[in-house]
Amino acid sequence: MLKRTNLFYFLWGTGSKGFYILKFLFVLMYAEDVVSRLWELYPSGYYHINKDPFYLLISTVLSQRTRDEVTIPTTQKLFSVFGTVQQMAEADVDEIQELIKEVGFYRVKSQRIIDISRIILQDYGGVVPDSMDELLKLPGVGRKTANCVLGYGFEQDVIAVDTHVHRISNRMGLVETSDPDETEKELEKVLSKEEWKDINGLMVLFGKNICRPVGPKCDVCIMDDICPKLI
Repeated sequence: MLKRTNLFYFLWGTGSKGFYILKFLFVLMYAEDVVSRLWELYPSGYYHINKDPFYLLISTVLSQRTRDEVTIPTTQKLFSVFGTVQQMAEADVDEIQELIKEVGFYRVKSQRIIDISRIILQDYGGVVPDSMDELLKLPGVGRKTANCVLGYGFEQDVIAVDTHVHRISNRMGLVETSDPDETEKELEKVLSKEEWKDINGLMVLFGKNICRPVGPKCDVCIMDDICPKLI
């Protein structure tokens, strides 16, 4: 039996394959450490005002190219007037536009919200589908939006990769990817499955408060001693 103390030398001696095995094992341990520190920093995780799948779906559509500080109150205002799938499906586009005009691309999103609501009402009996394939059939819904609904609304083990998750995962060396879909696939390899649905919220908080796109607060960061700072 191979002794643990000789594992490093054994893998290294196997050539390039051994090197990649070593690298993968290191990333697994590193990822576990990163997630542990994120939970230490944000023990309550990310708080969602409403975990209803339809609310989450519309909120995530509104959040595209829009800050949370605008998305959250806008979603609340919209649902205070049109609180159900049917009401949203029957709404006039001008009414929706007036309610969500603070978000980016509000004209496009207004029609999209009505179209999504009508499809859910007509094709799914007013119930948001709980599968990736069905959610992706809805207009304007990509993998990130679908995974937000599946993870937060249906408690499924999925990874929602937004700009924060994509940026931080690459900056910290957890993955080496060029687009969010690739980041999702690579994170699935290095994160334990029970952490999948929570990593989005943890990295959103971390990305907004510490690991910002410009001017990250590395001097006060809990990851400072382990982060390669690939900025």
